[in-house]
Amino acid sequence: MTSDQIILFSLFGAVFGLLLWGRFRYDLVAFSALLAGVVLGVIPTKHAFDGFGHPATLVVALVLVVSAGLVRSGAVFLITRTLVDASRSLGAHIALMGAIGGVLSAFMNNVAALALLMPVDIQTARKAGRPPRLSLMPLSFATILGGMVTLIGTPPNIIIATIREDSLGEPFKMFDFAPVGGVAAIAGLAFVALIGWRLIPQRDGGDNSSDPMADIAEYIAELTVPEDSRLIGKRLYELDEIAEKNDVAILGLVRDGKRRYGTARNVLLKAGDAIVLEARPDALDEFRAALSLDFAEKKRQELLQAQGDGLQVVEVVVPEESRIRGKSAQTIGLGWRQRTVLLGISRQGRRITKQIRKTPIRAGDILLLLTPADQTNDVIEWLGVLPLAERGLQVTDEKKVWLAIGMFGAAVAAASFGLIYLPIALGMVVVGFVLTKILPISDIYDHISWPVVVLLGSMIPLGSALETSGGTELIAGALINLTQGMPAWAILTILMVVTMSLSDVLNNTATTIVAAPIAIQMAQSLGVNPDPFLMAVAVAASCAFLTPIGHKNNTLILGPGGYSFGDYWRMGLPLEIIVVAVSIPAILVFWPL
Repeated sequence: MTSDQIILFSLFGAVFGLLLWGRFRYDLVAFSALLAGVVLGVIPTKHAFDGFGHPATLVVALVLVVSAGLVRSGAVFLITRTLVDASRSLGAHIALMGAIGGVLSAFMNNVAALALLMPVDIQTARKAGRPPRLSLMPLSFATILGGMVTLIGTPPNIIIATIREDSLGEPFKMFDFAPVGGVAAIAGLAFVALIGWRLIPQRDGGDNSSDPMADIAEYIAELTVPEDSRLIGKRLYELDEIAEKNDVAILGLVRDGKRRYGTARNVLLKAGDAIVLEARPDALDEFRAALSLDFAEKKRQELLQAQGDGLQVVEVVVPEESRIRGKSAQTIGLGWRQRTVLLGISRQGRRITKQIRKTPIRAGDILLLLTPADQTNDVIEWLGVLPLAERGLQVTDEKKVWLAIGMFGAAVAAASFGLIYLPIALGMVVVGFVLTKILPISDIYDHISWPVVVLLGSMIPLGSALETSGGTELIAGALINLTQGMPAWAILTILMVVTMSLSDVLNNTATTIVAAPIAIQMAQSLGVNPDPFLMAVAVAASCAFLTPIGHKNNTLILGPGGYSFGDYWRMGLPLEIIVVAVSIPAILVFWPL
């Protein structure tokens, strides 16, 4: 080996070792390795930061922003409120949620897809009286599987496509991954829904402890029937079914400043009626979006929306010394002074009998506030309240749902037919979301996972240096010697197993950057088409099911599901075996050697 190869192998060994140790965050480890490579002379200084402008890095960042816009527009609510039903059997629920998660993750970042569906799954489990652990792991695995179907579904596919372009002159297109990824995803989803969830270890008495939403306060809130609402002329009790589906309790009705309770259920709804509800913040917003209701203070809502800076929902607790203690939102002038709307009040389980904005606030109350996004901290300081832990609450603008879906669909179609370069298409979607106020410009950078960007930007130059120095050729040669005389399917199987094993303990991005050039070298040494080898790496790098550290989705569900480290392999190991078993024949059929 040359000195450059020794240095690069040492750097990669140090990176992998530190990532396995877990003491330092992966972005710091990768960036430190990049700087070390520059200092040691194995990476040219002028190319040190090429990875940060690499198409793979840009696409990953843009997909996260686009995902946030689809959530803000209500596109996800549109799907879940139509399809999800707590009365289904567990197997049917897992099959449906897995299918939804798989489809979503095919067209958006799979971490974002899980983050969107996880609260829905937890709520459904609570309604059905079963522990969320039985369905969260299948949902996580389903979103990982679905990401394999398209170019933008998962970072490994994006990296594989760009490496193919650098090495062979042309990238994979949007749906080139679909034949193999689709077969693996369908087989995996079938296993997860029919058998896999039965392998998850049970925990005695773990229902509430594993539910992170069990201790989230319920709010008493009011939503107003707008002038052009389709609800006008309907009776209040007719909303019970959709309220039940969205985990919302309808308490009564406010008309002409007077609150009605029991008799209100048969009253015909009119424009301006305020429906009194009890709900969690996310359920409240989903119910509002489903029925196109307004916030109780319509004038304040219009003023806020006219700002163009975006809205933010924040939860605060009222201390003894707060400005609002003993006063109501109306008397303190919360609306006209701070352009803020009081959405709801949570008061230790006690019902509130007055109109929300006229209710005197007590110390210990938790308030749900709707503020201009750029003035949230000023409002909190002015009120003298304490913000609760950030839970990512957002205001859904359901009137723009089809506009958001249309822009995204047009971009995907244009990129799929080769009419426009994918990063440019996604960038145009982001600009469109900002111009149409689907996503406030102030929120864009908050939705990008910067550690992932740093990881990609740092590892790409290291991977390129390893390939340039001949390091990948050495590894490929070792694997070829190991598989000497074996049939093609056996060689592909060993490549998949090695890649999958690395991905189970390392970040799948780092695994792909190392494994993809090796796959190309193996194919060239054997004198065969490199595409089946790249497809094998793409599938294997995405399928990290044995540990909670192999994929971010597995880490996300660790706490909410109440899982231990050893719970994952019980369903993950047979799933990985199934993926390999169905992927190898599919690769040989759709991407012949």
